[in-house]
Amino acid sequence: MASIDFVKCEKSFGSAKVLKGIDLQIASGEFLVLVGPSGCGKSTLLRSLAGLEKLDAGSISVGGKIMNDIEPQNRDIAMVFQSYALYPHMSVAENMGFSLKLQGLSAEEISRRVKEISDLLQISHLLERKPKELSGGQRQRVALGRALSRQTPVILFDEPLSNLDAHLRSQMRVEIKRLHQALKSTMIYVTHDQMEATTMGDRIAVLRDGVVEQIGTPTEIYHRPKNMFIASFIGSPEMNFMEGSILSKLPWPEAKKPGQVLGVRPESMKPATGSLEPHEIALGDYHVELSENLGGQQMLHGKLDGQSVRMLVDSMDNFSIGQRVPLKIDLTKAHLFDKATGLNQRL
Repeated sequence: MASIDFVKCEKSFGSAKVLKGIDLQIASGEFLVLVGPSGCGKSTLLRSLAGLEKLDAGSISVGGKIMNDIEPQNRDIAMVFQSYALYPHMSVAENMGFSLKLQGLSAEEISRRVKEISDLLQISHLLERKPKELSGGQRQRVALGRALSRQTPVILFDEPLSNLDAHLRSQMRVEIKRLHQALKSTMIYVTHDQMEATTMGDRIAVLRDGVVEQIGTPTEIYHRPKNMFIASFIGSPEMNFMEGSILSKLPWPEAKKPGQVLGVRPESMKPATGSLEPHEIALGDYHVELSENLGGQQMLHGKLDGQSVRMLVDSMDNFSIGQRVPLKIDLTKAHLFDKATGLNQRL
């Protein structure tokens, strides 16, 4: 295991500045997820750690050792890419053992490691097959096994599940998380999928335009977003944002200032039946326009004070199109943002 430190990391491609002085510390054995929209710099940061991109400024250290001038093959870092990058003419066992062979390990040691990792990934029965004989999920497991067989203290993942269907992605998320718990390696996982980020990471670093906007546990990021971008990017469906006369109903002094925006997640908006709890307030009548059945829940789409709002409720509750429903919110789960800066005023 090894800690990782990014210090004032900068990188440009032509006139486009992709990394803008990033500072980031990752503890030994941690599973950190880098998440953000396309082009935010997350893959560039990962590739810089692997040695596949050279920084313009700043430093990267692993276990206290500066990596900037060390060649990729000497960094003792394994990487799993979006593309499986398997050698088509080699068997699964040969693909998994190829890098070990280049390291000069004995045939016995290579065989031992390949067997150990293939057992862990439950692909022992595939060792003699060629990549063309495998499904997408099986190929991804082989690519993962190739990285794990090197037994490096740091393992990097660059959107490794984006080519898989939803069911396989769900399975592989669990597999990778279990592997982390078993191996205790330091892992950094890049994705644009906020569901992967919140379900897998010990911590999440949210990037935008080459800057780390916020870093914290999935719970911290979800319930205490630093700004409107994070509040809308993390969470599916995204947070509701409301302006205007609704803010006059809030008990917070900051809500009386101009340019404020109320943010409430759909699951924190409920029909106002019965008396209100001390931490709840009524916001008025909600006009139901559409309902989406999500299985155990349903997503209501409608209007509140003329603004589009979504409300997540139990699928067994009956709502009809055009119905007006008194609506309440839980103030402990509501946020107030400054529209000009986007910052959360309630942190």
